[in-house]
Amino acid sequence: MRRWVITTVLLAATLAGPGCAMVKGTSTAMLMRADHLAEQGDYSAAVVAYDEFLTRHADDASAPRALASRDHAAAIVTARAELERLRDEVLRLREEVARRDGDLTRMRHELTVRQADLERLRANLERLKEIDLKLERTRR
Repeated sequence: MRRWVITTVLLAATLAGPGCAMVKGTSTAMLMRADHLAEQGDYSAAVVAYDEFLTRHADDASAPRALASRDHAAAIVTARAELERLRDEVLRLREEVARRDGDLTRMRHELTVRQADLERLRANLERLKEIDLKLERTRR
């Protein structure tokens, strides 16, 4: 009987041992894959991999580190998205400034033309005043 108990315990340990090691190996492999993705700069995929690890192995001893790594990767993804949005906004604003500079140049030219017209009209008005004064003097 004692032999049977020892055999059963050894058999259970043998069967459970690889299974436990396989689960641990799977969790380690998952975490290593997520870390590798982060190291390679694929932060979006790393966030997904960390989330998958945390979903499947929430009680793992590495879960707190995985959560911190996931949060850092997510922060990088968010920062990159914000950076891209800001780059697009800067590009749009530069285009708007260029358009407005063009408008300003056109309006300055138009102002110069209008000022020249104004000076010409003032000169013509002065000539008309002189002509009017001459006509008035000749009538008297």
